[in-house]
Amino acid sequence: MSVLPLVFTSGWASGINAYAVVLLLGVFGATGVSDEVPASLQRADVLVVAGVLFLCELVADKIPYVDSVWDSVHTVVRPLAGAVVAALLAGGSGSLPELAAGAVGGSTALLSHLVKAGTRMAVNTSPEPFSNIAVSTAEDLGVAALVAFALFHPWIAAGLAAALLLLGLVTLAFLASRIRRFRRRRAQRREEKRLAGSASPWPGG
Repeated sequence: MSVLPLVFTSGWASGINAYAVVLLLGVFGATGVSDEVPASLQRADVLVVAGVLFLCELVADKIPYVDSVWDSVHTVVRPLAGAVVAALLAGGSGSLPELAAGAVGGSTALLSHLVKAGTRMAVNTSPEPFSNIAVSTAEDLGVAALVAFALFHPWIAAGLAAALLLLGLVTLAFLASRIRRFRRRRAQRREEKRLAGSASPWPGG
């Protein structure tokens, strides 16, 4: 069976939480739940690093504005992780060239990352922190459920991932005005900090 649907689903999930994808796949492979996971993802050092980074993201992703900073840092990390995971999955199956798999996984991860980052900007326009926690928790559970499901029902999982990606892009288009407002507020805060930092602390300075 072609590994393409698993590549697509893992790419979508990597764009939302790359560390969770690596950790889940590695654990499923190491425990014998699935033989689709390459050995390189099952290594103890990979699992430890992925686990630590997953815990960091678990916290940072639920704090207003910190989550958007975290997303900005991971604009390169998530698509790269999606491409690497996809290439590793393809390399173990031989049904899809690794370069093609990397392109599919990386581009899908980039799209889902943009949806996630844009949605968070819109959510951050709300002053209370509970919406961030709710959205982040839903993302974590969705990634875990779909990655696990993809190992046993890859085509159905890929269809669900495609539907979620399309829904996210449509939602992002509707949230564009809130995102622009978030960017203006962030630019204003940066300017206020810059002015406060340039002000002399000494009288008459």
